[in-house]
Amino acid sequence: MIRYALTRLALLALGLFVASALIFLTLRILPGDVAQLIAGMNATPQQIEAIRERLGLSEPLAVQYLSWIGGILRGDLGTSLLTGDSVASELLEKGQVTIPLGLMAMTVALLIALPFGVISAMRRGRPAGTALSVGAQTLAAVPVVWAGMMLVLVFAVWLGWLPAQGFPRGGWTDPGLAVRSLLLPAITIGVIEGAMLLRFVRSATLQATGQDFVRTAAAKGLTRSQALVRHGLPTVGLSIITVLGLQVAGIIVGAVVIEQLFGLPGIGRMLVADVGNRDLPKVQGELLVLTGFVLVVGFVVDLVHRVIDPRQREAE
Repeated sequence: MIRYALTRLALLALGLFVASALIFLTLRILPGDVAQLIAGMNATPQQIEAIRERLGLSEPLAVQYLSWIGGILRGDLGTSLLTGDSVASELLEKGQVTIPLGLMAMTVALLIALPFGVISAMRRGRPAGTALSVGAQTLAAVPVVWAGMMLVLVFAVWLGWLPAQGFPRGGWTDPGLAVRSLLLPAITIGVIEGAMLLRFVRSATLQATGQDFVRTAAAKGLTRSQALVRHGLPTVGLSIITVLGLQVAGIIVGAVVIEQLFGLPGIGRMLVADVGNRDLPKVQGELLVLTGFVLVVGFVVDLVHRVIDPRQREAE
């Protein structure tokens, strides 16, 4: 187990290194001049060149990349070109919105997918199972922006139960108000992701019901539901954990759009603004942190599989 974990950890480090290089090079081929943006349209060529020298933008790309990586190894993600603020401190501040939003969205998705996915499989061919299956397929195809607008129209405009936009200036000093501000965005992401996960849970449950050990348990006196719950669902859990790891990326992408729609001061909204401003150090740090988060989730999923599934340990 330790050897496997170290191997996966080495692959994680390699993945982060490759991702950092791709992020750095991709941002450098974008059109526009950061020095020109900072100096303004009326700046002289000498002023623009002075800014480029001060920021190190005239150095070779290899030197700029190594300088950035060296800072990361020291725990420094860089500073904003436009404001001079620390990228790490801004990520920590904005993460107080994005991380709870992602956790709440994942909770909503699980509350939808797990029970209704199993019910849809157990009621296959019946009206309830058909309705759940059709409903999941329909919701999975709904654009997240449209879903958010409909939820705002119903719960914020018509009913007035929840705020339509914004986040408390005091942050989490008022937890109740902060949670209310994140409920609609979390439900918007969670419903769409939950619908997609529901379809997978249904398929995995149907596959489990056809396994020999489930049929054997039913033949020994258990009902179909009892056989599935006691013997089938544990095998489904491994597959669900894998899909949940993959859905983390979907939730991150959804957060970028939803934070814009609901006016939330999170990482996604900050990333969109920084890309428009060509604030390269901030964009680099933000993309690397988000990529690293997805890779770490994959690493954890692999370890959980190794711990739960004895067949992998026996194969080793």
